[in-house]
Amino acid sequence: MGDLGGAWAHWIDRSTVVWPSDPAGGHWLAWSPSGDLARDGDELTGDVRLIALEPALLDEERAEAWPHLAGHQAYTVGEDDPGLLKEALRGQVAAVARDAGGTLTVVTGVQIPGVLDDLYAPAAGAPLGPSGGLRPRLSLWAPTAREVRLVLYGRRRTVHAMSRDPRTGVWSARGGPHWWGRDYTFLVTVHQPRAGRVVTREVTDPYGLATAPDGVRSRLVRLGSAAHKPPGWDRARRPPPVPQHRASVYELHVRDFSACDPGVPEELRGTYLAFTVDGHGMRELRALARDGLTHVHLLPVFDVATIPDRRADRTEPGADLAALPPDSELQQEHIARTAAADSYNWGYDPRHHTVPGGSYATDPDDRVRQFRAMVAALHRAGLRVVLDVVHNHMHSEDVLDPIVPGYYHRLLEDGSVATSTCCANTAPEHLMAGRLVVDSVVTWAREYRVDGFRFDLMGHHPKGNLLAVRAALDALTPERDGVDGRSLILYGEGWNFGEVAYDARFVQATQANLAGTGIGTFNDRLRDAVRGGGPFDSDPRVQGFGSGLAGAPNGAPAGGGPDERLGRLRHYGDLVRVALTGNLRDYVLPSGRRGCEVDYNGGPAGYAAAPGESVAYVDAHDNETLYDALAYKLPQDTPMADRVRMQLLSLATVLLSQGVAFVHAGSERLRSKSLDRNSYDSGDWFNRLLWDCAAGNGFGSGLPPAPDNADRWPYARPLLADPALRPGCAAINACRAGFGELLRIRYSSPAFGLGSAAEIERRLTFPDAPDGVVTMRVDVSGLDPRWAAVVAVFNATPHAQEQPMPSLAGAAVSLHPVQAASADPVVRRSAFDPATGTLTVPGRTVAVFVRAP
Repeated sequence: MGDLGGAWAHWIDRSTVVWPSDPAGGHWLAWSPSGDLARDGDELTGDVRLIALEPALLDEERAEAWPHLAGHQAYTVGEDDPGLLKEALRGQVAAVARDAGGTLTVVTGVQIPGVLDDLYAPAAGAPLGPSGGLRPRLSLWAPTAREVRLVLYGRRRTVHAMSRDPRTGVWSARGGPHWWGRDYTFLVTVHQPRAGRVVTREVTDPYGLATAPDGVRSRLVRLGSAAHKPPGWDRARRPPPVPQHRASVYELHVRDFSACDPGVPEELRGTYLAFTVDGHGMRELRALARDGLTHVHLLPVFDVATIPDRRADRTEPGADLAALPPDSELQQEHIARTAAADSYNWGYDPRHHTVPGGSYATDPDDRVRQFRAMVAALHRAGLRVVLDVVHNHMHSEDVLDPIVPGYYHRLLEDGSVATSTCCANTAPEHLMAGRLVVDSVVTWAREYRVDGFRFDLMGHHPKGNLLAVRAALDALTPERDGVDGRSLILYGEGWNFGEVAYDARFVQATQANLAGTGIGTFNDRLRDAVRGGGPFDSDPRVQGFGSGLAGAPNGAPAGGGPDERLGRLRHYGDLVRVALTGNLRDYVLPSGRRGCEVDYNGGPAGYAAAPGESVAYVDAHDNETLYDALAYKLPQDTPMADRVRMQLLSLATVLLSQGVAFVHAGSERLRSKSLDRNSYDSGDWFNRLLWDCAAGNGFGSGLPPAPDNADRWPYARPLLADPALRPGCAAINACRAGFGELLRIRYSSPAFGLGSAAEIERRLTFPDAPDGVVTMRVDVSGLDPRWAAVVAVFNATPHAQEQPMPSLAGAAVSLHPVQAASADPVVRRSAFDPATGTLTVPGRTVAVFVRAP
C-alpha cells in the first residue's frame, strides 16, 4: 500500500477523499502537472503541489453511494476552486500521509472516477462522437487529457488541433464535407498511472459508428446516406410488436446460421447476407415464424477483437474432420491449431460496441449496409430481432483506458482492474461509462431497427443503468426516431457474482433486484430443474425432471439413493411449477409456499413481480446443448424415440410457461455440439447448425476441446462412440414437428400469456399430480372465445399416468386441436374420461387439453 503502483485512495467528489488510512498525522493530495511525482525514501520529489486533507466522517449519503468504501476513513478536501481541482486532475495525483513528526509514511495513487463525475456532470448532455450535417464534428470526452489532437487518414495523414470545453471536458473539432468517409483517430496526451508518466496514445473513437477493417481506425460515416442502406430500407416494415411476456426467442449465432448451409452460395456463408437468400436456414426461420416464433436473438454482432475482418486473413482447419472417429481427440486438436485466426468466436470480446462486426460482412467496408440487409430480411420473414450486447467488459483496456485512465474500467481496492467477468470489467456505475451504454443501445435501436436487447452479465451493471436504458428506449417514437421504443424487449443475465456481488458497490441489475421493472432475466431455476444438477457439476449425470429422474435412473452415484432421488424430483417439480407461472415471487403453490419461499441453492426460486421479467430456458449457447445434457443424463440405452420425447417435454416447460420463452437455435432439431460445454472458440465444426437432417445433428463429432471438457471425457467417450445416439431424419423431423406444435399451442390461446401477476394468481392452478407429473390448469373464461379452460399435463415418467380432475367430470374436454392432428401417434393416445374427469397421458409426453365453454 505504500507506493505509487497502487491506488488505495478514492477521490469520490470534489470535497471528499476516502482512504483506508490512520487519520493521525497529516494528509494531502499531491499533484504534479508534469506527472513527475516519485517517492525517494522519506521525500516526495517532482513538481509537487499540495492540497490539504482534513479527517472527517463519511456521511450517510456518500456511504450509500459508495458502500464498498463505507468502512474507510474519509477526508475533506481543503480546496474548493473547481478550476484548480480540474487542473490537478489533468496531471498526476497521489495521496500522501506523514506522521506527527513529519515523516513520510504513505504515498499511493488515487482513484478518480467519482470526482470526475462530480466536476464534469454537464458532460452527460454534451454531443459525443461524430455529428453534424454537411460539416462534420467529432467530439471526445477526455477531461484529464493535457492535449487531444485529431488524426485524419486519406491520401496522407494529417493532424488537427481540437478545442477543449473546460465545463464538460469534451474536446472537439469541426471539418469540411471532405472529412466524410475518411478514417480517423485521436492522439490523447494524458498522465497514465500505470506508465508512471505522461504519454501520448493514438486511439479509436468509443462513440464511432464504423471502423476500418479490424478496428484499427474509426471511420467517419453518415448512417443516413444511401450508400449504407440496402434497397427499400427507408420503406421497410417490421413485424407487429409483441409484448415481452408473449415473446418467444430463438438464440442464433450469425455464422452458425449459414456456415454449413449448402443452400447458401459459398461466398455468403457465415455472413449477414446469408439471411437475404433462400437458403435452408431462412426457409426454416420462416417456418418457425409461421408456427409462432416471434424473435431471433443474434449473438454479439458488434466489432470484436478475435476474428480477422477479412476472410483472406483467416485460417481454417484443413483436415477432413468428418473422416475421424466419433470419439477421437484429433478433431479438437486440428481446430486448436487455427482457433486464434479462424472465422469463429461467440463474440463476447468487444472492441467497438456500436459498430457492426466486419467478419460477418463479405466486405468489412460494407458492414453497415449488409447488417441492415440482414435485419430487413428477418423482418420480412416475420421475425423481430434482438441484439446480444456486452457492456460489462472489454476484450482489453486498449480502447477506453488510454482516453481517461482509471475511469471506464472498474478498479479493485488497490487500483488494479477487476476481471471477474473474464476480461477487463467496465464500470457503468460511472456517469459517462453508463452513458456510453445507453447511447450505444439507442443507436442500434434507431439506426438499425432492432427490436430488443439481451445484456450479457447484466448483474455487473447497476440497476439504475438498465433503467436508464429502458427509459431511453421508451422515449423513442415512430414519428421522430422511426421506432416505437416501448415495443422493444429488454432482458439479460441477472447473475450475482464478482466484486459487485450482493450490491457491494451499487444496487445491481440482478434477478430479484429487477422485479417490478419489466426487464427480464434468465431463469436458471427452470434450467437446472429440467436438466438436473447444475452446469458446473463434476459428474454431469445428475438427473432432473426432463432427464430421467422420474422413473429412469441412470445408476450414477451422484444421483443418490431412491429417497434422495424422490425428494429431488418433488423439489424440481415445484421449481417447474414456479417457472410455469413466470417465476412469480408471490404466487402460492399447492403446498402453501410462495414462489420466493421455494429454495434454489439457498435463495428464492421465485423472484419476478410480473411474467415478462422471467426468461424461461433449458439451454443456450453456454453449457451443453439440451440434447447433449440428456445424452449424459438419460440411461445410455434409452431409445432414440424416447430421447426425442424427453427433448420435447423439456422444451415444453419453456414454451408453455408464462413469460419469455427462450430457445437455443437447433434445439428443435436435437442439435448437439458433441458434448462441448463451452464452444466459444471451438470453430464451425463443433458449432455446426445442420439444417439437413441427413447430415445428422452434430453428435459424435469427436471429443470436445480439452480446455473446458477434458474432465468429462471419461463420461463422453462411450457416448460419442455409440452409433445409437446419433439421430437420423426420423428423430430430427419428429422433434422439429413436435416443437412446431408446441409453438402453435402457445399462441393458440391467451392461456400461456396472461400478462400480469394478478391474472396468473387468479386463473392458473396446479392440481395435485403423481410424482414425476406436473399439471397446470388455466381458466380462460372471458379471455378465449373458444375455450373455458386449458390444461397442460407434463408426464416425465416412462409410463402412462392418470391425472384426476373431478371438476372436469361431465364437461366437454378434448385434446388440443393441434395435438389431435399431431404427427406424433403417442400424444394422440392422450384421453379424457368424462365420467370421472380423469385425464390419461402417455409416458414422456406433454398433452394439452381444452374445455369447451
